[in-house]
Amino acid sequence: MSVLIFVENWDGKFKKLSFELVSYGAKLAEMLNTEAVALSIGNVINSELEKLGNFGAKKIISAVNNSINVFDSEVYTSIIAGFAKQEDAKVVVLSHNNTGKAIAPRLSVQLKAGLGSGVSKLPQRIDPFMVYKKVFSGNAFSNLTINTGIKILTLAQNSFELVETPNNSIINEISIDWNPSSVKTTVTEVQKQSGKILLTDADIVVSGGRGMKSSENWGPIVELADLLGAATACSRPVSDEGWRPHEEHTGQTGKIIAPNLYFAIGISGATQHLAGVSSSKFIVAINTDKDAPIFSAAQYGIIGDASKVLPKLVEAVKVVKGI
Repeated sequence: MSVLIFVENWDGKFKKLSFELVSYGAKLAEMLNTEAVALSIGNVINSELEKLGNFGAKKIISAVNNSINVFDSEVYTSIIAGFAKQEDAKVVVLSHNNTGKAIAPRLSVQLKAGLGSGVSKLPQRIDPFMVYKKVFSGNAFSNLTINTGIKILTLAQNSFELVETPNNSIINEISIDWNPSSVKTTVTEVQKQSGKILLTDADIVVSGGRGMKSSENWGPIVELADLLGAATACSRPVSDEGWRPHEEHTGQTGKIIAPNLYFAIGISGATQHLAGVSSSKFIVAINTDKDAPIFSAAQYGIIGDASKVLPKLVEAVKVVKGI
């Protein structure tokens, strides 16, 4: 019996998201009185795999096959299902990102397992198995009971603290046989963003809305983001107007993010926008309208004109940083 944690790698490297998953899986394994097994698919060097042991993985499986060099949800699902059976996994944990969302439903069918998607806490009970998740765009929560013998959970990003432990893990490298023709996904072009922090990875995000009035007023937002080591973002109307690239659009129809700190500057807080950022640990809102919905979601609020508040905020950060 075990808890199997699928950890995604990016060009052979793990991110904070991977360590968060292992921390969660390890704590869940403690509750079930079993061990946490981390599963990596693809070529990852041992020194990188060992990092998973620092967060509670007792066993690390490195599944390698040179013919599987792109992500294919069907292939990955079959590989994970095979190891779940081999390790007698009663719970399989994945991230609630695009990869996890593509795999989890398929895995649920293959393993005949109940699925709890987007959970953000450890189970409240083990028998019956009950997990907590946010619903209705974060405006409510649900206690979900999973009655199947095997459970599948996708963990909401940035919802669980990293828990470091002594590394006493065992790494097993396993070469898996796979017919290259079964991989149906073909990559025709790769475009990589460089020089910027990715929205989905950022601990701090500085975001602007229509209240910034035009693209020419975006300088202070970019400056504040640079000072804080943050990513920049925007609301949908801003990207629709062409003020900022669509890749920065956050919200229900854009990127779903969960940073530790989110600045909403000149953003009114429409339901669709809040659906994409409501999992942020702290929201700081700047808006001229004291009744703007964003203030109901924010922990800190400044009622004022962004064009006047932002320069003062930038200067204050410079003072703190001694610049």
